Amino acid sequence: MTAINEILNNKGHKVWSVRPDDSVYHALEKLAEKGIGALCVVNDAGQLVGFFSERDYARKVILKGKDSVNTPVADIMATELVTVTPDTGVDECMNLMTDHKIRHLPVLDNGQLVGLVSIGDLVKHIIAHQEQTISQLEQYIIS
Repeated sequence: MTAINEILNNKGHKVWSVRPDDSVYHALEKLAEKGIGALCVVNDAGQLVGFFSERDYARKVILKGKDSVNTPVADIMATELVTVTPDTGVDECMNLMTDHKIRHLPVLDNGQLVGLVSIGDLVKHIIAHQEQTISQLEQYIIS
């Protein structure tokens, strides 16, 4: 069983984030600049306090007629967070994402944000692992 730490070691531990008092517009600019779909929301102490995604923007700003320039991220961010640790297994992460209908999992180590994994990261890892298994089985059959 692969732990999330292995995926983070391969992809990197960099986490893009915004502060709760940043405007939604600023968060959208960062999403566009980094080519990503979600951001962790951290306070001044660097603690994870929320999560902001394009889905939050669409459902909580646009559809509600709010102004993204004057709305702080804190007003629309998700605060009931599902998190994992570096030791959490890939299968457990997939189950958490399915059960909670989420696409990202912040990774906390002793309460500190150390990474973020997406459904895409997990699927990529699973496919690579399956390809490796198939290759090993083919080699076994040939020899």
